[in-house]
Amino acid sequence: MIQEVTISIAPKNVNSPLTIMKHIREELALKKTQRIQFEILKKSIDARRQIVLFTLKLRVYIDEQLIPKQDILYIENNVTNKEEVVIIGAGPAGLFCALQCIELGLKPVVFERGKNVRDRRRDLAKLNKEGILDEESNYCFGEGGAGTYSDGKLYTRSNKRGDIQRVLDLFHLFGADENITYEAHPHIGTNKLPLIIQAMREKIIACGGEVHFSKKLTDFKIVEDKIVSVTLNENEQKDIKNLVLATGHSAKDIYELLFHKKVEIESKPLAIGVRVEHPQYLIDNIQYHCTVKDENLPPASYSLVEQVNGRGVFSFCMCPGGIIAPASTQKNTLVVNGWSPSKRNNPFANSGMVVSVNPDDFKDKSVLGGLRFQESIEKKAYEVGGGKYVAPAQRMTDFTQNKLSSFMPECSYIPGVNSSLLSEVLPNKIYDSLSKAFIEFGKKMKGYYTEDALVVATESRTSSPVRIPRDKETLQHIRIQNLYPCAEGAGYAGGIVSAAMDGMKIAEKIGGK
Repeated sequence: MIQEVTISIAPKNVNSPLTIMKHIREELALKKTQRIQFEILKKSIDARRQIVLFTLKLRVYIDEQLIPKQDILYIENNVTNKEEVVIIGAGPAGLFCALQCIELGLKPVVFERGKNVRDRRRDLAKLNKEGILDEESNYCFGEGGAGTYSDGKLYTRSNKRGDIQRVLDLFHLFGADENITYEAHPHIGTNKLPLIIQAMREKIIACGGEVHFSKKLTDFKIVEDKIVSVTLNENEQKDIKNLVLATGHSAKDIYELLFHKKVEIESKPLAIGVRVEHPQYLIDNIQYHCTVKDENLPPASYSLVEQVNGRGVFSFCMCPGGIIAPASTQKNTLVVNGWSPSKRNNPFANSGMVVSVNPDDFKDKSVLGGLRFQESIEKKAYEVGGGKYVAPAQRMTDFTQNKLSSFMPECSYIPGVNSSLLSEVLPNKIYDSLSKAFIEFGKKMKGYYTEDALVVATESRTSSPVRIPRDKETLQHIRIQNLYPCAEGAGYAGGIVSAAMDGMKIAEKIGGK
């Protein structure tokens, strides 16, 4: 007999098979003579009460042999001489689109404006240590996309968009730990994700696909509502049959190109704000109701949302045991993001804290109004920070009082921070909403609102400011018949998993499934 059961178990026993089986016997009222084996289907933390417990959803085999998990099936077709699908961008959408193309017998040809993961790492070191930005190789551009060095969070609620489990299984196939297949909030870690991305690229090439780096889309030719060729790096021409545009949320030049070529695009809402950093032990104490965290519990995270003046203010991309990083893609602009290593063992916890912004807020009422709005704030942040990607920052309590911080707590941001009035960076509506929200969040999480928290500007790349409209059924652009706008850069997904699912869906559409 096979049954599913959910149990609650103390952190110290979560990795003890004998204790788990004891709980199973009690929950199912099994006899001591009945043999049991189990597998974990889902694992999460329940910290709602004073005593923190793990919740395990299990499949239990009673007097039956446990059925071993099947090896993840990936069909490796040789697509060397098959029909080509040109994919612009080697982020999760582009890579998973390419992998799915191979399974369908299509040859993916991927062009990525940035560098491979190894060379990209050197450019990130220059940015962090020397304040030198490579506009084509940074935290956003390069093999694996923005998620590669922003730690590989794999949590999504986008169940209707595709097969989440398939995406997680493929990450596991290419080297991620098995626990990502059942953790409630799966996470790979910036230290591990690059090797997984590299393994995906090697598989694509081994099957006859192509992956090219430092190849930037700079133009394309349209004939009778079809793109017939693309131009790379200003002078390299390639004829195409189908074009997947998976450029991510920061490829501003692509939006400019589409606008110039009169390809329909539209403005959309976005969110802009800051990164907030606390000592990790403080978040642990608040969330786990303790003064010293149980060593069997992971660093605590949080999720916050508040309505202020009719605007949503919410946490975004929370990084327990994490680091704040410079995520700029243009010189003389400043963007910050966060990441964590796989162990999440740094002494700080950071999270984006952003405010919803609508097209009505944009001074520029064109379809590129959001782009201009976003860019103006990023330029101001760079200016107020003082250059070299030093970030303007304030203690949280000073932020709400619009007071310059006389001293600031230690910060994980390597280029450094400069005590500044963030009211000089953020538009009034965003600044005011954040100020009020911080105080309200302090009421929800006692201790969150504190002078030990640092507010760092600016978090402005939560999503694309532009949507590239496409048909709901065919996923093609509404006018250009062989253009497939994909994932975050097209305004249709957010995060690694949903982007990967969107890429796979587009491959299936092109392949006729």
